[in-house]
Amino acid sequence: MKFIRILTAVASLLFVAMTHASVADEAPTQRAVLVSGASSGIGRNIAERLAAEGHYVYAGARKDDDLAELDAIDNVTAIRLDVTKQADIDAAVDFIERQGRGLYGLVNNAGVAVFSPMNETPEQDIHFVMNVNVLGPYRMNKAFAPLLAQSRGRTTTIGSISGFLSGPNSGTYSMSKFAVEAYTEALAAELAPLGIRVSVIEPGGYRSKIREKVALHGMGKLGSDAQLTEEEQRLLESRIAANEKLKEPDEVSDAVVQALYSDKPKLRYMVAPNKREAEITIRAALSRAVQLNADQPYEYSREELVAVLDELLGEAGD
Repeated sequence: MKFIRILTAVASLLFVAMTHASVADEAPTQRAVLVSGASSGIGRNIAERLAAEGHYVYAGARKDDDLAELDAIDNVTAIRLDVTKQADIDAAVDFIERQGRGLYGLVNNAGVAVFSPMNETPEQDIHFVMNVNVLGPYRMNKAFAPLLAQSRGRTTTIGSISGFLSGPNSGTYSMSKFAVEAYTEALAAELAPLGIRVSVIEPGGYRSKIREKVALHGMGKLGSDAQLTEEEQRLLESRIAANEKLKEPDEVSDAVVQALYSDKPKLRYMVAPNKREAEITIRAALSRAVQLNADQPYEYSREELVAVLDELLGEAGD
């Protein structure tokens, strides 16, 4: 009888242990996501949104004050990160590996802009924009691909509707965002065999400090302690006032959450703050297709174009 009681007790303990293990296995794990350019604007909104929903966020920023602010948020660890510096990126990879959480998602948000006529834009300004907006995501995705492959995770880049639109004074910025579109398509095909899903978010005009930084860059005062003249101060204040009238980028963060966690993430997410911006973006994309088709030896007829559009609309709905 004593032997039977011992066997019963052992069986009970094993059942409890197996039950606890089963519950632990079923419990959702906290997925880690790295957001670059998280100090303000869209990046800060994304980082706060993900952290509030229980995801663990590594928030990239460059300045001590911004790093301290980000570190104070629950579920956030700030990382000093300049996407133009390979040493910073390598250090971030090493830090995240040592944390032991792995990395499920990467949000390439860091971005800059310059607005001026193309023939008057200094070449160094074009290099500046391309270095951050195009080579930044390239460096980040290349460095973090092994971690993302381990988790069969996601990477998304914050592009812009300027990846479809261009015009006077916006050429440099649009060049960088057009490049992001091409880069995303190639990367998505190349990383698919590794189980990594790739997407690009294309926001319209949302509230962000990028306009303030553009103004300071044009004055040669970006990252400088130099005093502004009265005229420069008025210009800066007008840019800030205009920015304050725009919508908060909550809808951009909604799209990022979809790209990271949806069972069927899309390659592209256009996020327009109003109907007008959505319409001009779609019309620009369609206009480009019409221009390509017109007056060439293998031109589609109107009926054939409509048939192709119907086919593509059906594929998008699948």
